[in-house]
Amino acid sequence: MRGGISILLALAVGACASGRTRSSAFDPRSPENPAYLFSYFRGNGDDGVHLAWSADGISWSALNGGKSVITPAITGDGIGWQDWNSKGALMRDPSIIYGPDKQFHMVWTVAWTDHGIGVAHSPDLVHWSSQARVPVMDHEPNALNSWAPDLFYDDVKREYVIVWATSIPGRFPATDSVAQKTSRGRADHRLYYVTTKDFKQYSRAALLYDGGFCAIDGTITKRGDTYYLVMKDETFYPVQTRNLRIASSKHATGPYGPASPSFTAKDTEGPSILQTPEWSYVYYDEYTRGRYGAVRTKDFQRFEPFTDSLHAPRMRHGSAFLAPMWVLKGLQALDSARKN
Repeated sequence: MRGGISILLALAVGACASGRTRSSAFDPRSPENPAYLFSYFRGNGDDGVHLAWSADGISWSALNGGKSVITPAITGDGIGWQDWNSKGALMRDPSIIYGPDKQFHMVWTVAWTDHGIGVAHSPDLVHWSSQARVPVMDHEPNALNSWAPDLFYDDVKREYVIVWATSIPGRFPATDSVAQKTSRGRADHRLYYVTTKDFKQYSRAALLYDGGFCAIDGTITKRGDTYYLVMKDETFYPVQTRNLRIASSKHATGPYGPASPSFTAKDTEGPSILQTPEWSYVYYDEYTRGRYGAVRTKDFQRFEPFTDSLHAPRMRHGSAFLAPMWVLKGLQALDSARKN
């Protein structure tokens, strides 16, 4: 939630054309090559969602003249963290995927301390549906937030899984003392989820993962017949860990097993996963050091360091995804219209 860019690097470009990328339902049998797009926000998310594109996964260029393609219309609680009484319309942490219905679906954080998340849809990333607030945690009056929703399409059950982080002070007493202090109790986060087939009816929110530690920034990927949940360990006390760990399952919604030891250094967050035929690339934000890191793995047990340079407009926590090439051309036409 606090920021970070999810990046797509050039080593994966050839494999991306196969369509094997996290949270993308782009049909690999399509006769056209996919376009590489990235959704992100700036500042506090006040001006909405921005898009960038890349031909090689390294050099990213802002679309629509650097302006947002959709602005927030849903007002939620909290302009900032621990702002319990303020109101704001934000679009933070946008996660976009292209579904089998040939529509783009987006979820985002509507405000810092709200109990809901935002949902909108688009056929082309230019024209957008009305925005809806999904009250995922309204039934939990003591919840502190609903952060960084992430979309995953489960092709086995043919449904979307939305994962996010929420803290409910005192809900997990064994770890409450190691979590961040707030004026309303400890922010002892856990990962929750809902499922939907049509973005009209949603399952009741359920706990996705309690690994015995505070966790945020959860994202699901699939390798072979195994699902992997990559998340940030947000432990604050007595020693801050705040790095990435992994749990696995045979089902998208779990149960997930024990989390691995951390495979990244301290102060890493915002994981994004790219699947290729040979490797799974995990990219993450080294947010206190102002740079990004990456590792690759074949089995989510052994990791090899992997880094590369990135040229991009200033971005914050979003999602890299595949789209039909005609969608990119339509977005580039917005740039041409601005120049004329």
